[in-house]
Amino acid sequence: MGSTGGVRTALVRYVAGATLARGADAGAAVGFVLLAATTPDVPRPSLAGALLVTCLTAPHLLGPVLARRLDRARDGRQLIAVVCVAYGVLIAAASVGLGRAPIALVAVLAAVAGACGPLLTGGLSSRLAALAPDGERAQRRAQGLDSLSYGLGGTAGPAMVAALAAVAGARTSMLVLAAAAVLGGVLIRTLPAGGDTVPPDEVLSVRQALRLIVTTGPLRRVMYTTVVAAVPGGAVAVIAVAYGPDLHVDAGTAGLLAAAFGLGNLLGSLAVSARPLLGEPEKLVTRTAAVVGLGFALCAAAPGYPLAFAGFALVGILNAPFFTATLASRARYSPPQARAQVFVSMAALKVGAASAGTALAGAGAGLGARALLVIGSAMILVTAGVTLLDRRARPAAPPGSRQSAVGATSDNADRPRSHDKFR
Repeated sequence: MGSTGGVRTALVRYVAGATLARGADAGAAVGFVLLAATTPDVPRPSLAGALLVTCLTAPHLLGPVLARRLDRARDGRQLIAVVCVAYGVLIAAASVGLGRAPIALVAVLAAVAGACGPLLTGGLSSRLAALAPDGERAQRRAQGLDSLSYGLGGTAGPAMVAALAAVAGARTSMLVLAAAAVLGGVLIRTLPAGGDTVPPDEVLSVRQALRLIVTTGPLRRVMYTTVVAAVPGGAVAVIAVAYGPDLHVDAGTAGLLAAAFGLGNLLGSLAVSARPLLGEPEKLVTRTAAVVGLGFALCAAAPGYPLAFAGFALVGILNAPFFTATLASRARYSPPQARAQVFVSMAALKVGAASAGTALAGAGAGLGARALLVIGSAMILVTAGVTLLDRRARPAAPPGSRQSAVGATSDNADRPRSHDKFR
């Protein structure tokens, strides 16, 4: 895509824009809860905050439908940039309206903003390959940087909202968050054009794309491994607080275990950016998932707070290469006719699974944090074993056989396709 300096500049702009967009996406939920709790004219603040958070997250289920628009777009960066700006404007309007306009109107604004979310996560990731040079190492390094943008956004967004709300008020913090989304859109719009160009009539329908994920062996295995691993991952914050009594610390101190997990994830993302993961992406997903499962088991066995803190940080570090491997797998095995739909569909399933994990951990808190960690570890390890059996039971088609990206109905589609640039 040009000189090495141009590639690096584009990747820097991508990481900056993606971090701002994803930080806004991650911080909005915290901001709405704080805003509802601190706005005098909001009836039943807890219920209002929960409603707005639900409106932000539920539309992720529409991700595959929205992603098809991205697959059909001539210029994906322009569409994503517009979505980022729209997200910021909608968040600002909902924040200004809360307590001044009917709650139903504010909920609608939040829901429309939530519909933008899938393109800020998986949709944006689906455009990354065009910015990095061809070659496995360069592509994997770029995916490591993408993982870093998720980690930075997911950590800095909520932290910035909470810190700024304490100083300047929740409404101001939400307006700053909205401005970050708009700025992210501006940066994304400056990225160079490129990538696979697919005629709109060749883009798969939503039904075909979802069928492709289920019937393509590597995509299917990566999908269910991602979903299962997201359940204990989404429960980390709840488990951390619940670990307090076992570790003989108060809830606030125990909650820092979740911060250790986040910090570890950032360090792991930096590591896989500096030293990219190489090898078959699907196998990397299985191996790194198994290591994450073992990490949760180590956390469950921690005899005291210092080792538990180190254990949660270790799981965060290990989670980064796992997530990066899932990004590499989506890129390797998804055809251009449905690339955004594959990325966004898997991201939507992961968000749903993480939310379920949070709810399940809350409901099962009486079991104790150690039991929850053991259950999470077992879920991931069993799933890693299932992927091995699945792969052996349904071998890839022999070399030279004809395979269809659209009509694959079995694991004959397991062999990586040579038409994409992620090899």
